[in-house]
Amino acid sequence: MVEVITKTDLPLKLFSRGKVRDTYELPDGNLLMVATDRLSAFDVVFGEGIPYKGQVLTQLSLFWFEKLKGIIENHLISTEIPSGLPKYLKNRSMVVKRAKPIKLECVVRGYLAGSGLKEYNEKGTVCGIKLPAGLKNSSKLPKPIFTPSTKADVGHDINVDEKEGKRIVGEETFEKIKALSLKIYSTAADYALSRGIILADTKFEFGFYNGKIILIDEVLTPDSSRYWPADGYQEGKNQPSYDKQFVRDYLEGTGWDKKPPAPRLPADVIAKTSEKYIEAYERLTGKKFVR
Repeated sequence: MVEVITKTDLPLKLFSRGKVRDTYELPDGNLLMVATDRLSAFDVVFGEGIPYKGQVLTQLSLFWFEKLKGIIENHLISTEIPSGLPKYLKNRSMVVKRAKPIKLECVVRGYLAGSGLKEYNEKGTVCGIKLPAGLKNSSKLPKPIFTPSTKADVGHDINVDEKEGKRIVGEETFEKIKALSLKIYSTAADYALSRGIILADTKFEFGFYNGKIILIDEVLTPDSSRYWPADGYQEGKNQPSYDKQFVRDYLEGTGWDKKPPAPRLPADVIAKTSEKYIEAYERLTGKKFVR
């Protein structure tokens, strides 16, 4: 029987509890970040967990941290579980540096999808950026675009334009995280494509540590990214997806108003979602996921 972890209660001071991650303060001043199996869709957390989700998110982040270390440092210190803590933390937790988060979600879009498609159809723009006429659902953009948003502790993140982004974090910091985001996206997208996967869009989080900008939180996971199989890609329609878009598509057909409480998810939807997360890990890393 798979142990699904939807909540942790460790003998440590809780630093934060997000939609998916529980983060604790360690005695040495570092943080223990635990990826649970919680699922959030439309900014609502569901009662059921997705088997193996937390392990996939953590292991895939570790893979990308290693691959990207030539571009940017990250917050990882260790994957060893501190003594005295439960065994279920294995493969789903990281000891990380306590960085000061930069207050923007750094979104990069390479394809037209999701909220970007909706705005484009209404205004011909994505997050205020003018795009050429004639693009369709899932069209590849002429070049990737940086479309940051605010970091909301509760509810929806709000897209911001470049002027507002610079006001929030300062012009120098904004330009640095914009350049880093676009470089990381391009590097990751090229690699993913070599593995038969399209990285349609993704979001990064950065923080300051000892005066330097480093990569924090998760990176390039199915939770923070829109991944599509390249062999089935067809412009003009929704793409099959390796991320939680599968759950979103199911929910769109239920009549749910996207407000709490969340509806119960059928067992087959839970199982299929778990399979998609694992398949994303295996295709991207070339390794078998150890259950």
